[in-house]
Amino acid sequence: MRKLLIIALICLAMTPTSALSQTRKRSSTAKRTTATAAPKASDVEREGATQIANQIKNLTKFIYLLGGVAKGLEQSDVAIRRKEASPALIESTEASKAKVRDTFKDVRLGLDKLEIDFRGNPILQGYYYKLAGVADGAAKAEQAAAAGQFDQGGRQLLNVINRLTDVLVDMK
Repeated sequence: MRKLLIIALICLAMTPTSALSQTRKRSSTAKRTTATAAPKASDVEREGATQIANQIKNLTKFIYLLGGVAKGLEQSDVAIRRKEASPALIESTEASKAKVRDTFKDVRLGLDKLEIDFRGNPILQGYYYKLAGVADGAAKAEQAAAAGQFDQGGRQLLNVINRLTDVLVDMK
């Protein structure tokens, strides 16, 4: 009888310990699965579409501003050729041209990054094929700007916007 009582007490003492250890295992496993969950494809596509939309917004704003700046630069160039411009006007014109060229370069770099992001993401690779070449279009615009043909560079960026818009429509 005494042996039976000792065995019963040992079993009773061990039961709560094993029950607690099983509960802890289950809760820690559940936490791990939620913490390591991969992002959904729809979230990645939405993020990619947002990146394209931001590029479109930036490009349209730049082209809008470029129209007025290019017109002013053309008028300044005419005055410089006629030797009617002051040294201050010449200096400010050259500084403005440098800023516009730098902005064309920044646009190209942003589109390069966009292409790399789409090419490197397996979920977005299907859209990359339509997107490929927008950075090349921006590079052509940058070359036109480097040659002083800001209007032509802006027209090239309009083609880039058209292509970005086509990709955005496909992503819907």
